[in-house]
Amino acid sequence: MNFAFSDEQELLRRTVRDFARSEVAPFAREWDREERFPKEVVPKLAAMGLLGIRIPEEYGGSAMDTTSYALTVEEIAKVDGSLALTVASHNGLGTGHILAFGSEAQKRRYLTKAATGEWLAAWALTEPGSGSDAASMATTARRDGDHWVLNGTKMFITQGSVGGFCVVLARSNPNASKQRGITAFVVEHGTDGFTASNHLLKLGCRSSDTAELKFENVRVADSARLGEVDHGFIDTLKILDRGRISIAAMALGLGRGALDMAIAYAKERSQFGRAIAEFQAIQWMLADSRTELDAAALLTYRAAALADAGALFSKEAAMAKLFASEAATRVCNRALQIHGGYGYTREFAVERHLRDAKLCEIGEGTSEVQRMVIAKHLLQ
Repeated sequence: MNFAFSDEQELLRRTVRDFARSEVAPFAREWDREERFPKEVVPKLAAMGLLGIRIPEEYGGSAMDTTSYALTVEEIAKVDGSLALTVASHNGLGTGHILAFGSEAQKRRYLTKAATGEWLAAWALTEPGSGSDAASMATTARRDGDHWVLNGTKMFITQGSVGGFCVVLARSNPNASKQRGITAFVVEHGTDGFTASNHLLKLGCRSSDTAELKFENVRVADSARLGEVDHGFIDTLKILDRGRISIAAMALGLGRGALDMAIAYAKERSQFGRAIAEFQAIQWMLADSRTELDAAALLTYRAAALADAGALFSKEAAMAKLFASEAATRVCNRALQIHGGYGYTREFAVERHLRDAKLCEIGEGTSEVQRMVIAKHLLQ
């Protein structure tokens, strides 16, 4: 299907697709089974410019647009949701926050290392007691002269234990309204009082590093502050909008990968004397899946195009993530059903795609939150 991508974007898609098939697909099941973050693939991603997708060339990045970012995530997700999540979060959240609101000194220190893969980026918003209601965070930032002291716990942080630095949101003004009293900071791993647990055990995206972070009297200079004091949450909402496009792309890739597997299996699997692809029940499952994925693609790349044009895209990003994530779960579930008993085993990748796809309905704002965002725009 033609979405009017440029020649450069089509070349990127083919390049990433070839990389994913040769360097990721053969190992994805092993990484998932071992629940191990594949550090060995990080330099390969960096060499292709995929860890600095939106970072300007002056900081060592590839200076690509949002559409290219989404295409990259989609192609990797076709074979491995975990690595797609790594690429999506590194480029969209941690580095994205610094790119949008960081000082020149912060950009030169962190973006240059992020683009080369020397440091992976983490982004810490969610806490054990505040998920969808993220502004109710309990982590605090107390000013002490020209320093800040951070205390609190963050949960479900991607790259939490393998990242070189982390953007942390903390309540800096307890007297302000929830969304107006939060400030962002960049904290480097190795800073006294900053610790990360071993990665959390999850249903899916098992080889993506997900950790609990603790901040116990972590002292950072004011130069580590990212953006204006008490304005961190307002900035965060802008970061999440673009991140939702990447999660929509991840869902789209997982669904497309599962559908490809289902089509191939339906042609090969014979029951009652003929290939199961000849049965109408199977054909309709495939038809519904392709239709939903094409609709998800249109929503996803519409949001990306709006972002690239400098237009408002918050509602469109929420719509893309909502539809693509829920469609991907349905598509992966149908694909597993077509595989029958074999699909329920780990010998076939389709079960991993279903497990990975479910995250897309939860991460970077649940489906319920996306509906709240969309409704808010409609009723304004």
